[in-house]
Parts: sequence; C-alpha cells; structure tokens
Amino acid sequence: MFEPLYTAEEMRAAEEGHDVDAMMERAGRAIADEVRRLYPDARRIAAVCGKGSNGGDGRIAVRLLREAGLDAEETDDPTGADVVIDALFGTGFHGEPRPDAAALIERINAVGAPVVAVDIPSGVDASTGEVAGAAVRAVHTVTMHARKVGLVVAPGRFHAGTVTVADIGIAQRETEHKLVTREVLQLVPRRREGDNKYTAGSVLVVGGARGLTGAACLAAEAAFRADAGYVAVAAPEESLAVLETRLLEAVKRPLEDVDEAAKRARALALGPGLGEGREALVRRLLAEYELPAVVDADGLRALEPLERTAPTVLTPHEGELGRLLGEKSSWIKAHRLAAVRRAVEHFGCVVLLKGPDTLVAAPNSGVLVVSIGTPALATAGTGDVLTGIVAAFLAKGLEPSLAAAAGAAAQHLAAASVEHQAGLVASDVVAALPRTLS
Repeated sequence: MFEPLYTAEEMRAAEEGHDVDAMMERAGRAIADEVRRLYPDARRIAAVCGKGSNGGDGRIAVRLLREAGLDAEETDDPTGADVVIDALFGTGFHGEPRPDAAALIERINAVGAPVVAVDIPSGVDASTGEVAGAAVRAVHTVTMHARKVGLVVAPGRFHAGTVTVADIGIAQRETEHKLVTREVLQLVPRRREGDNKYTAGSVLVVGGARGLTGAACLAAEAAFRADAGYVAVAAPEESLAVLETRLLEAVKRPLEDVDEAAKRARALALGPGLGEGREALVRRLLAEYELPAVVDADGLRALEPLERTAPTVLTPHEGELGRLLGEKSSWIKAHRLAAVRRAVEHFGCVVLLKGPDTLVAAPNSGVLVVSIGTPALATAGTGDVLTGIVAAFLAKGLEPSLAAAAGAAAQHLAAASVEHQAGLVASDVVAALPRTLS
C-alpha cells in the first residue's frame, strides 16, 4: 500500500556499513544497462561526473559501456553525444548550484540529446523536490535502492522523467515519507450485509450557491459513487430548484435547515460552491459538530485554527494554501513539502495539498504522496469530486489521513482509466469511480 520515499539522510543511513565499492559497481552496471536498453542505437555516450560517489557511479558506467564496444567518455562538454549521463550531483545536494556548476548543468540541458540522471537530476533536492537554481532536465532517472522524495514531489518530479529503481544490495528500512500505491484502496470499507443507507456512509454536502451549484452536485455524486449510502446537500434556497433537477438520489435541504440535516450525517463536506460571506457558518459547523469533516474551496475562506477532536481534512490547492498561510502561490509551488507541513502545524489537522502530486500530511507524521494520476485532472470540478470521495471515506470510518490518501488515489486512478484523456471533465471521473473501487 505504501512505498518508501527516502530523504538524503535516510539514504545515508541505509548505506551505512555496506561495501561502498560493491554498491558503486552495482549502481554503475545498472546505469550502463539502462542506457543500452533505452537507447540501443546510441553510439556516443557522454558522462558528466562530479567528485562524489554519484560521479563514481557515472565513471563505472562509462567503463562498462566501453567494454561493451560503445564510444563512452567522461567529459565536461557533452556536445554531439547521442546520450548524456548526468552524474554531477547526488542525493546529498541541496541549495543552489555554484555558478560554474550551474553553467555545466545548462550545457547538459542544451545538448538536445536525451539525459539519463544518476540517482536524482543534478540541481534537485532529493529530500524535498525543491529546485533553487539550475537543474538538469532528464528523460530518465536511474535511482539507487529506492525512490527519493525529490523524484515524486514537484518541482523535482518534472526534472526526473521516467524513473527506474536499481537494486544495489541493501535492505529497505522505514522512511518518514511514503508513496501511496493503488493497493491503499483495499483499506476502504465496502458495504456489508446488514448495512443500511446510513451505516454504509452518510454524507452532508454544504455548498451550492447560485451559479456554483455544479460544485455541490459533483461532490454529492462523487460521494455516492465512492460507495456512500446516503448523501444530502444543504444549499441556499434559491439553488434548490437547480439541485432538484440535477441530483436524483441526494436529499436537498435549504441552508437554514443545515443543523437538521447534520443529524443524519456521519461526515461533512464543507465548501463546494458555498460562495462568499458564509465563513462564519463553516466555523460554527466545525465547532459544534463532532463529525468528520473535509473542508474545501469556499469553506477554506478565512479559515482559522480551532480546537477540534473530530477528524478534519483540509484540501487546498496552491493558491488557497498560499492565502491561508499568508504566502504567494509561487512560494507554495516551489516548496510544496514544506508548505503542507507548515499548514499542518498551523491548523493541527490533516492537510491535503492538491497539485501534480497530491501531498497528505498529518500531525506527528510523515507525508503521504499520491502520484499515480494524469495531467487530465487539471480541469474544473475535479477538486469537488475529490471532496466528495474523501467525505464518503470519512463517513465509512476511515482514519483521516488514510481517507485523504485513498480518496486522492481513487480520483487519480479513475481519471487515468477514462478512455478520452483529452477533453476529460470532472463528471467523467465520477462515472469511472465504481470500476476503480471494484
């Protein structure tokens, strides 16, 4: 269900006590083998090698490629090469490259040939995915022992290309952060004999202001398709006619009756299309009801930390999290791991940061990374779908960080299963959920 993601420090600890020469020989062979497998017609291979063990791996790969009859060399000028091996910096790198190293990285990127990175593209922080300056843009990365955090968390993930994990003969160990696999969906409770519509998962969606009814509809439909047995929507009076037309199975209640509707709920979904000016309502519902809650979109407006014992999941995108933390969205984008952990410290609950990789952070815990999706999710309404899925999983009793991680995995997998990736819309993701969960 979870694959370890290593920081630089955790990788150093894993290697401690092992034969360094033996590990480097295996690493170099893995690089050489991948270059030959990926680029069988390549004849000139240029390796740009640093002074550390990463550079040593690259030099061993050069030796093995030469022994295989290829024109392979270590050089600082890879111009004209068919393939470039980036072995400049390893997992221990952090910060911004010095000017001479930055120039070399830019030279690698300018060659125009495919780049195979050793362990992590040079310039990417292996522990965070941050890129402070120049960084290699690899087509493929051969990483040793296990994936590093920086290979799956943006912006580093955009520099890594496809990733192959090479066995260098050391044992796996526990890591702080983990990559979520599709097997996490096995944790989601399914309807059982003896369940009724309420015990199967009862969700109350609070949202759907005029002009924003689609958000509430998508959240409600997603909750049903995520196997909830009962879904109600509390919305402003003027929106009820639209909701009655669009939603068949869900119960519709005016916003004034939200307290009555909450009595039947096992989880709250606060915010999809709620509109401005209802921040006090969100805070009151969170304060007065000891129900699991997922808060998204307009529910996040002016949200303040509050003491709450019930499971709570916030699901901001980068812009929303920036507003909550008083930072520009560009800072959040560049420091995603740090930002989501800071949000957890501030609000004291589970925070799911949406984006190219979904990060789920909880108090006193590492970060769960969901990175099994598709760029097609970058379309309006998919955040509302995620809210409905997470609310359904919370209503079924799943622990909040697992509900968030499983919800993101279900959303990603459902989107990836849609035949038409071009032109995918949020309702396509909703329709695909049952087969994803079956």
